[in-house]
Amino acid sequence: MARSGAVWGIDIGNCALKALRCRRHEKDTNRIVVEAFDFVEYSKILTQPEADREALISEAVATFVSRNELAGDRVAVSVPGQSGLSRFIKLPPVEAKKIPDIVKYEARQQIPFALEDVVWDYQQLAGGSQEDDYALDPEVGLFAMKRDQVHRAIRPLTDAGIEVDYIQLAPLAIYNYACFDRMNNLEDAPPFDPENPPKSLLVLSFGTETTDLVVTNGYRVWQRNIPIGGSHFTRALTKEMQLTFTKAEHLKRNATKAEDPKALFQAMRPVFSDLVAEIQRSIGFFMNNNKKAEIGDIVALGNPMRLPGLQRYLSQNLDQKVVLLEEFPGLVGGSVTSAPQFQANHLSFAEAYGLCVQGLDLGQLKTNLLPNEIVTERLIRAKKPWTVAAAAVLMLGLTINYFSHYNTYASADIDNEKMKRAMSTASGIAGTATSLQSEHTSLTANFDELREIRSNLRSNDDGRLLWMELIKGVDAALPKDPRPLAQRQLTADDVRNRNEVHIERMDCEFFPDVAVWYAEVANALQEAAGITVAQQEAEMATDERVDGELLADGEQPGEAEDEELVEADIAAADELVEEAAEDFGAGLDGEVDEAGPSGEGWIIELRGYHFHNSDPDNREGFNLENEAGAFVWNTLVKNLRDSSVMMPNSSGEMTEVTLKELGISHPVMVSRSRPVPQTYDPNAIDAEEASRRWSEYRNATEPGRGGFGARPTQRRNDEPAPEPPEHWKLRKYEFEVQFIWQPKPRGERENPDLAGGASDEFGDTY
Repeated sequence: MARSGAVWGIDIGNCALKALRCRRHEKDTNRIVVEAFDFVEYSKILTQPEADREALISEAVATFVSRNELAGDRVAVSVPGQSGLSRFIKLPPVEAKKIPDIVKYEARQQIPFALEDVVWDYQQLAGGSQEDDYALDPEVGLFAMKRDQVHRAIRPLTDAGIEVDYIQLAPLAIYNYACFDRMNNLEDAPPFDPENPPKSLLVLSFGTETTDLVVTNGYRVWQRNIPIGGSHFTRALTKEMQLTFTKAEHLKRNATKAEDPKALFQAMRPVFSDLVAEIQRSIGFFMNNNKKAEIGDIVALGNPMRLPGLQRYLSQNLDQKVVLLEEFPGLVGGSVTSAPQFQANHLSFAEAYGLCVQGLDLGQLKTNLLPNEIVTERLIRAKKPWTVAAAAVLMLGLTINYFSHYNTYASADIDNEKMKRAMSTASGIAGTATSLQSEHTSLTANFDELREIRSNLRSNDDGRLLWMELIKGVDAALPKDPRPLAQRQLTADDVRNRNEVHIERMDCEFFPDVAVWYAEVANALQEAAGITVAQQEAEMATDERVDGELLADGEQPGEAEDEELVEADIAAADELVEEAAEDFGAGLDGEVDEAGPSGEGWIIELRGYHFHNSDPDNREGFNLENEAGAFVWNTLVKNLRDSSVMMPNSSGEMTEVTLKELGISHPVMVSRSRPVPQTYDPNAIDAEEASRRWSEYRNATEPGRGGFGARPTQRRNDEPAPEPPEHWKLRKYEFEVQFIWQPKPRGERENPDLAGGASDEFGDTY
């Protein structure tokens, strides 16, 4: 039978049968819809000496079945907490997949009966953590009940034709109710912190003979069964006032209308005192075992709470307000929940509510004490019709198949002349098909050979352009001063601010596997990035290189740089080296990234210099973060990585091609230096002429120059003294940049399907 999607939660108590029929809310996952309820009160309380328990329950179940339609609905039933066993076990850190084995071992230790004689289930509680498939400090709830008690509890329902789908202990049904209705089903709850747990809710569910005390913060639950219930107040009245049980029960329910209410409450006072003492003892035990726990709200459930004065007495003696629920926020009922009988007994429907929550798969605890043999029996019974139908269909199919093959065999008589001619014709067609297949294979091989020849010829044609494309790509990556020559000024400041570099040399080396170069550069960068500033300062302090364009005799050296400028240059070099190391996956964490380039290719090295560096005597107005190596990194290196160039395609049209598409990758500045002061004569063609002009000026103005006894050059009286040559004090930064070039011919770029040809060490594809 098809399932309806609704669930009946049935609570068979000692005083009445309570039931709710609920289904999921269409829009709100934190609310459920109640469609029906029933409250069947027994003619006698089951614990009365003269009461026939089984007969009274069977009669109530029959009344319930006669008044309600259960076809297609799932059914969840609660059993008293004292009928089962509940244990909450903290496990050590363990692999998550081994938790079932450990729980089974714990079950054998905790359950005082053979596992074959009990029905048990467990669940790992929420709030635990898990790392690398290991559960850290998991807590597991273990629940069990003797098998014969389970069958005895559901027998009245099965005898009435009701199939039970879920069996749950009453305190755990209360826990599911509390999480769903009072805690929004933990939807917005923060992660569980054992050191700072949320406040706990204390629920007192009063029954006829016992009271279930449940303490939960949503993630953890603790429960105890207190052996005091509503009937104990009745027995106190029968003893003190010499009344029959029925008369005492009537007086208890109508205490405010009694002739002497004071005497009535005086007779019940010992029960009040015992109840409060048990509750306080239970709370004390819980707090001693949960040092960081804190009790928040206290909620009371059950019809005994309608006893006048009980709520006030509990609040006064527990030093905390005890709340009686007027409604269930998570239960949408409309006319059902507004019915007078529901309103009169709404405090007793919490267990049925919690059962419906679990049956709709919304509960925090999903354990089920329904015996496996019952589940297996129902599964087999449900599949029997399908098994019979499948066997019938199979037999029918076999019969049809037999007659079909028999008819076919009968029609294929090889001794028949017609059949012989048909077979001869089929043999001829088969031979023709084989010949055509062979011809097709030969033509396919020829086609593949011609396509390979075409690809190779096209690759050879495109291979002639590879080095020209490389030169054009490198030229596009070089920073250039965008101003026309007429707008440039012949001054030192203008030279310092030009966005240009000068390439003196371009070298290339073929590598069968560029991964070798990549690993060497990455390791070198990693080693360089680890050099301390003090080591670099010592290295720079001994570096007294003089550029080839210095005045030949060194008569006008550049002024010494100040310490702050040196330290700034060293720090900038360190930063660039570390950035390059990180870019290559070779940072200071120790390991070089293995996911680098591979395959054959060229390593291209560009050596050059630039003057885009600040003036030590006047650094204002200059971007100090974009000089020396940073300027090379921000322009040439990044352009080699990200820029593009216009190239003609195979049709002669100019198209934009990225340098990456040309095969250029992994540019890196492998030099580590700082700007060196240089003195230049802008009016000299080369260093030799600059040296000669300076020597002539010195000889003309300083006595004794030119050797022993030399005199200054003679001038006429009217001839003015010569002007000293103009000298620029610049800072020259030399660099080396390397990158990988794995050529991609134009045909391969335009049609990737043609890729796959190898390249020799000259870049020609074959």
